[in-house]
Amino acid sequence: MNNGKMTRRALVLGSLGLAATGCTPVVRQAFEPITTGFTGEPAGIAPRLRKQRVAYSTSEPPGTIVVNTYERYLYAVEPDGMATRYGIGVGEEGLSLKGRASIGRKEEWPSWTPTASMMKRKPRLLQYAGGVPGGPDNPLGAAALYLYRGNQDTMFRVHGTNEPWSIGRAVSNGCIRLTNQDAVDLYERTPLGTPVVII
Repeated sequence: MNNGKMTRRALVLGSLGLAATGCTPVVRQAFEPITTGFTGEPAGIAPRLRKQRVAYSTSEPPGTIVVNTYERYLYAVEPDGMATRYGIGVGEEGLSLKGRASIGRKEEWPSWTPTASMMKRKPRLLQYAGGVPGGPDNPLGAAALYLYRGNQDTMFRVHGTNEPWSIGRAVSNGCIRLTNQDAVDLYERTPLGTPVVII
């Protein structure tokens, strides 16, 4: 992942923040720090929403990602009844995927194009119909995992955001958002084909 350029991790874990917001399509034109006193976790995250290893009882096998939209948690299932739990932001009511999917694609600094339905709901997004290239001005943040059913892209993503206040809330256009730090962590530990269950 390091080809001589500044890496995604260096930018995310440094003091430079991403001036974009998950699937909520606000695109800013300036760089902002994630926090002024960055210590590895952005400020404003409730302790219960921070990444932590927890006991987790599930019938899903280790390696599965379980997204509980009601609880606002994503669980990366591990052996021995444990999981790494991440706080998440979810889609507004009626704007979320449910059921089973798998990770069909992964991107660092992904590009973003609003879907036709997003532009219909929010006409101001028409200005982005040609897409927004990956980088600090992109709404998908530092990393994205693309949810597929079979060979079909569902158009739903698990991705980063630099608006930590949105973690724990239902504010996006349907995607599952994590802090950029958590999105990087999940990206690095999740291989293609990983099963995902959204409840």
